[in-house]
Amino acid sequence: MTRELLIPIARDVIKHAKAGTMKQASKVMRLPATHYTDSNRFQTEVEKLIKRVPIILGPSCEISKAGDFKTLSIAGISLIVSRDVDGEAHAMINACSHRGACLTKEESGNRKRFTCPYHGWSFSNVGDLIGVSAEKDFGSIDKNDYGLISLPVYESAGLIWAILNPNSKVDIPTFLSGYDKVLDSFAFSEWVYVSKRRFSGPNWKIAYDGYLEYYHVPVLHRDTFGTDATNQGLYYAWGPHQHIKSPATEKGHVATETLGYMTNLIDKPEDEWDTETLTYGVWTVFPTTSIASFDAGGRGVMISQILPGESVEESITTQYYIMERPPVDPGAAEEQFDFFQKVVMQEDYAMGSSAQPALKEGGLDHILFGRNEQGNQHFHQWIDKVLNSDNDNDLNSLFKNANNNK
Repeated sequence: MTRELLIPIARDVIKHAKAGTMKQASKVMRLPATHYTDSNRFQTEVEKLIKRVPIILGPSCEISKAGDFKTLSIAGISLIVSRDVDGEAHAMINACSHRGACLTKEESGNRKRFTCPYHGWSFSNVGDLIGVSAEKDFGSIDKNDYGLISLPVYESAGLIWAILNPNSKVDIPTFLSGYDKVLDSFAFSEWVYVSKRRFSGPNWKIAYDGYLEYYHVPVLHRDTFGTDATNQGLYYAWGPHQHIKSPATEKGHVATETLGYMTNLIDKPEDEWDTETLTYGVWTVFPTTSIASFDAGGRGVMISQILPGESVEESITTQYYIMERPPVDPGAAEEQFDFFQKVVMQEDYAMGSSAQPALKEGGLDHILFGRNEQGNQHFHQWIDKVLNSDNDNDLNSLFKNANNNK
């Protein structure tokens, strides 16, 4: 079923490839430079965007077994993401309900319970309070009232989403706009977790902008991927989420900076179009995630999570590397992952960092996104739509209306 969702996209890409055309935005967009530099704007984005909409916590295969858990921090909030005995994923704030102490600083592991290192209170791996040390001396409390703070969680297409507001009424499937059904074409739920990288970069939107267009590839990455790499992209949207395909047909061209694909389809009948090739391209999950294919001795994807750092000038990127099967040569795969990280840090993020002083010091009062940078325009327009929504009901209406207008 999911393959059928990809066929119309491939038809459209091939149509543009043969005609030598591409869809474009209606006009050039001008974005105030302060959107990248203003500290008040940054705090508003953290509070009204990052803490209000569903955020990907990672691939399902990272915590594949009952009892598996991982920790991560988003917007200054430490989280525990765990899987229970029934296979359900959970996300909880990593803070003891007694005095707020961090329960665990381990990055990952497998546990049935978490015991607070401060006073010894213990919690199940789904957050229930199951033990109070020296309970008779402490006094009577209802343990049901003092479990860990749990967050709304949704697991689909081999990915785990959560909302940082425990009382959120945002409907996650409505937010996804059916995008998870298309992403399920990858069958990530059957893949294996291989590796992870974490590093800092420039302002989170400056960093993320580079994942939203191919325009820069043959220039910025000329020494890495060559000057013949495509600079054109076709954009397909599901609400705020986008898929980027290239209409280039040159054999061996680089489409997602790691893989080419169009020549594998263009001369074949549709019934021979394989699902793997149909999934090539970049898949962005609003507001912080990009998924791009690679080959490291087997089929894989790099899931890049770009989150705001502690200040407006910093972002934190986590690269999750998952593969359809374990790599044939793990050492060679790790070397390739190191290479991907190096390219992002030394080319993409270095260039983004070089732009920050001019934006901050008033050298430019606005930046431009061309008609060919449709993905960037779409992303920034959606940020403003979310920021202008006053409450969760408004957000649900926003995402529902986007679905109705597809």
